[in-house]
Amino acid sequence: MKILHVVQGYHPVVGGSEWLVKNLSEQLVARYQDEVTVFTPAASKPAYFWRNEGGPLPVGSEQINGVTVRRLPLFRGLRLVRMLLAHGFHRFRLPYHDWARTIQVGPLMFGLPKAIANSGAEIVFATAFPFMHMYAAVAGARRAGVPVVLLGAIHTADAWGYDRQMMYNAIAQADAYIAHTTFERDHLTARGIAADKIHVIGAGVNVEAIVGGNGRLIRKRYNLGDDPVLLVLGRQSELKRLDTAIKAMPHIWAQQPNAHLIMAGSRTNYSSQLDKMIAEMPSEQQPKIIIINDFPESDKPNLLAAADLLVHPSGNESFGIVFVEAWAAGKPVIGTDVGALASLIADGKDGLLFRYGEPESMAQKVVQLLAQPAQRVAMGAAGREKVLANYTWDRVADKVRQVYAETIARHQRN
Repeated sequence: MKILHVVQGYHPVVGGSEWLVKNLSEQLVARYQDEVTVFTPAASKPAYFWRNEGGPLPVGSEQINGVTVRRLPLFRGLRLVRMLLAHGFHRFRLPYHDWARTIQVGPLMFGLPKAIANSGAEIVFATAFPFMHMYAAVAGARRAGVPVVLLGAIHTADAWGYDRQMMYNAIAQADAYIAHTTFERDHLTARGIAADKIHVIGAGVNVEAIVGGNGRLIRKRYNLGDDPVLLVLGRQSELKRLDTAIKAMPHIWAQQPNAHLIMAGSRTNYSSQLDKMIAEMPSEQQPKIIIINDFPESDKPNLLAAADLLVHPSGNESFGIVFVEAWAAGKPVIGTDVGALASLIADGKDGLLFRYGEPESMAQKVVQLLAQPAQRVAMGAAGREKVLANYTWDRVADKVRQVYAETIARHQRN
């Protein structure tokens, strides 16, 4: 099968969609001997599309683990004009305000539809919204007369990014759509997308890498002993609602005074606010909250092994890969009762749900699990079974390739 993947970034670019496409592409090459090409902007971060964060990567083609990666020129001009138009159109709800927001973010690669049409691919796959290349993928595939599959990774809570009629129009034009969760599927069918077009699959993890973690290394490094450890994994963004975890800790300490919170993730402009919140706590409590900035990926298995449970305060997610990673390590999870995350957790079986944005509710669930070691073990085991059945990379790749094959066959019949 000759496959074209179109994505907003590819290794060494870091991100959820970038990681998914890398693993999917390499699986298809190694296990099926498919010919996989990736088209992606020549940028080190998606934020470089519209602001001065990150930098350029060399334009051109290279082979990475059998995958042909072609990095295309990126137009970054008129960024201030694009931003002003996007906010102005949106504020006054002018016609084409969704287009103005999409053009503002980009990536603007003017030759992309033509390159897709001339790629010779049997099928085109693109991820993720709200980026501009999704529409180029649909246009280029249509020009070539080949089917196109979209994976939107829709964050329904983000109205600025995802409340765009043009996005739903593109999904309606696609030959197939891959949703991360049943919540995303139901969201799309409510917007008029045909249910038989949508395939719920989700993302994958490397189970073998995760289960080899050494928690004692982390506990020794931070002098944690055998104290209870809560882990939050995620970028220190305002959208992740890490403030909820910090505010929950005094309620947790009232019943579990030796509990520690580890928050591990990349720093952002919001990180200084988290630092301030911790600095304002009583001096004896501050050492019990440990922030690990920009940790290497190789530390993730050790962090998961060190934790008694994983807490994820965010409500703005399309999937929740941190849950899958924690389950792979045999750990129970606690997440919010909203959106895609709530549809991923089987409440009471492999994790618990708390009321979004409410520290007291989070603390109640944490205390419940810390007081019941047997329940933690049972939930972690149930989560691991779920991962092995659904979220290993080989299973994800098998399901995606089946969508490709069925879509090509249906397109040829029509």
